[in-house]
Amino acid sequence: MSKRNYLIQTIRTQFELFGFDPIETPSIENISTLIGKYGEEGDTLMFKLLHSGNFLKKRILDFLKQIKNDQEMVVNNVVEKCFIEHMSNKALRYDLTVPFVRYVVMHKNEIVFPFKRYQIQPVWRADKPQKGRLREFYQCDADMISFSGSLWEEIELIQLCDEIFTKLNFPIIIYINHRDILRGLVEIAGIKNNLWKDFTTSLDKWNKIGRDLVKKEMLSKGITSLSFDKVAFFFDMEENFYHKEKHLTIALQNSEIGKKGLRDLSFIYRKIKNISLQKTKLEWNISLARGMNYYTGTILEIVPFYNKSFISIGGGGRYDQLAHSFGLNNIYYGVGISLGLDRIYLAMEQKNLFQTVSNYPSKVLFIHFGNEEVLYAYKIIKFLRKKGISTQLYPNADKIGKQFRYANDNNIRFVISIGKNEINKNKIRMKDLQKRTEKEYDNINNVVNQLTKKL
Repeated sequence: MSKRNYLIQTIRTQFELFGFDPIETPSIENISTLIGKYGEEGDTLMFKLLHSGNFLKKRILDFLKQIKNDQEMVVNNVVEKCFIEHMSNKALRYDLTVPFVRYVVMHKNEIVFPFKRYQIQPVWRADKPQKGRLREFYQCDADMISFSGSLWEEIELIQLCDEIFTKLNFPIIIYINHRDILRGLVEIAGIKNNLWKDFTTSLDKWNKIGRDLVKKEMLSKGITSLSFDKVAFFFDMEENFYHKEKHLTIALQNSEIGKKGLRDLSFIYRKIKNISLQKTKLEWNISLARGMNYYTGTILEIVPFYNKSFISIGGGGRYDQLAHSFGLNNIYYGVGISLGLDRIYLAMEQKNLFQTVSNYPSKVLFIHFGNEEVLYAYKIIKFLRKKGISTQLYPNADKIGKQFRYANDNNIRFVISIGKNEINKNKIRMKDLQKRTEKEYDNINNVVNQLTKKL
């Protein structure tokens, strides 16, 4: 928890430095709010909740006990099935983006736009638990909703990620792509519009399962081998941004939507090149599709620089049509990034990047000599806490050796002893367990100065 809190504090600080304000949304949402926005996989991994808990089910089953005929078991099974299918109309939130847009739509008359918000809250997936894939995990989101859809918003988010991971001393790669470029490729390949979701879902697995398996999956969904071969070349390209741009410019010259995507990506890339990034490499990955159905423009994925095959630790993109799904006709442009706290934790643990984070917050322990001595010492304890120095009092007047062992076992470096002798001499005796030195001080300010230097 100390390491997680360190991550949260670092991320929150940067969110706020970039002008994002905090909100929270409920853990439970109506299924109608969530369903259909995350792709086929998202709908299957959603945690659905039983409406009214088990109360209604108990009432129905109590009633069924009164039925004394051969059809009781059949009726019981039918009611059970209907109960599960029709009374499950709520679910645990699957991500923070959709609930955020729902929040914006509900409060549109109270919000000042552009609206920049961040959330650090848990989400749930009905997944098989394994390393890097959890049923409950924390997302750290920063999003912007505006009426303009400026590409400078994407640039700000890339800068934000760079600042966060620079503070964490953790180099990253941000893969970037654009859904309009993919739509352009679908257009020139002659892939039918109704196969768009199938195409992007399969394409997003390109770097995970490889070209051959992606092709096999696309063919099974109705995409022809000829269509696949027309665009597969672009997904294999390893050249730099400008070479990829040159190839795509020629290929998409007759696709207006494809050219728009190229212009957007070119603008972002060229502006970023003039704004120095510290711990971040921006790389164009043409096979990046991201399975969420709500993305409409730029899409991003974040992976550790030292291990490109590591599961992504964050992602995001532009979702300019999401508010429409809540019945809002006005144009609201949205874009955001989401960082997976638990995956960042795993990746940093792997590289031993938490060396400076202490699992033991207390820095000073006061020895308990007895009630009178503790009362005398308490004004010093309160003074140290007011100065921001984590201090605790041993609760009982146990043997001194036991109290020192407690400090040592809990990595508490400094032990302060104020017994009758120290009270009579008006002294403060402090021992540094790390350096095995001990010294008496005349006043509390000298103690604070020494602690501040050494801590």
